[in-house]
Amino acid sequence: MPSEDGAVTSNAALADELEALNAIYNPETLVVESDGSTSGSSANPTEAATTAVLRLPDLPFSFLVTFPGDYPDVPPTIVGTQSTGGSGKGEGEAAVTVLREVLGRVWTPGQVCLFDLVEEAGPIVQEHQQQHGSAQNYSQDATNRSEHEHHHYSPPSTTDDGLDQKLMDLTLTGASDPTAAASSSTITPPAWTMSEPLTVNKSTFVARACPVSSLPEAMDSISHLLATNKKVAGATHNITAWRIQGSNVQSSQSQQHKGNGPASTMTTIQDCDDDGETAAGGRLLHLMQLMDVWNVLVVVTRWYGGVKLGPDRFRLINQVAREALVKGGFVKDEADKEKEKTKGKGKGKK
Repeated sequence: MPSEDGAVTSNAALADELEALNAIYNPETLVVESDGSTSGSSANPTEAATTAVLRLPDLPFSFLVTFPGDYPDVPPTIVGTQSTGGSGKGEGEAAVTVLREVLGRVWTPGQVCLFDLVEEAGPIVQEHQQQHGSAQNYSQDATNRSEHEHHHYSPPSTTDDGLDQKLMDLTLTGASDPTAAASSSTITPPAWTMSEPLTVNKSTFVARACPVSSLPEAMDSISHLLATNKKVAGATHNITAWRIQGSNVQSSQSQQHKGNGPASTMTTIQDCDDDGETAAGGRLLHLMQLMDVWNVLVVVTRWYGGVKLGPDRFRLINQVAREALVKGGFVKDEADKEKEKTKGKGKGKK
């Protein structure tokens, strides 16, 4: 993956993450400075480290980060600040402390972590930027956020050991409410593909994915699910994300006057809803961007069992979502991607 100065990274996971991160924020969020595997500095590819500059969105700070050759199996290292953008004395050091604290929480072996790092560390640094707080204050605030991030949870209305055992049923269809079903009878039932239920420390996660071609269709699909499935409607969280892309034919008076017909434009819609699980929707949407899936809605349902999972809950949410997307055939294989690239190049030739 080339950067502005021509540096590349041979780490496929890091290259994909770099592309997604720069697409979500701006093209200079993550810039590769050097890659050990291409410079010949190491005979062992797993020992070759990539050095990159990470910039926090809407903040003056940039940081030097090194990624080992076997990232994401091994965590990156926050080396220090590359630039503090004229910030006050000690702010750069404090920001580095925050990044290291957050990195220690969000990194999971085998899972890329930069999006989670930016999303969690950015607000903490921004909140204290004008306060010239010490590194200790930054660290304490980051710790406090981690300890209290689950306080908004409330257990579902079940009576046996925090979770109704019926939630373990693989179909999880439940008995439908006749009144609710009647009100949703005008909506075509979505073609859901479901993941297997995943239970960790009494919390159960299930993902559903269905094809959609418009925002109203996505909203109708969510409404239909909640209206016809009492177990899903009564869950602690229903995290949703959607990505929709297609041609939108719009009337153009000037072109129609000339006899050229309507003008066709490409419409892209992508958004998410946390449903009370702070930042989970953004992480789910990020996963869909990394997987390059389009025209699909994903709903991840969580029944909270009374035990806090910490940052690991995001990994579990994405795990079941990935399973549903793969099972539903929404993920393009390498052959399809190559065809699209070839098609795109052909369109550019005249």
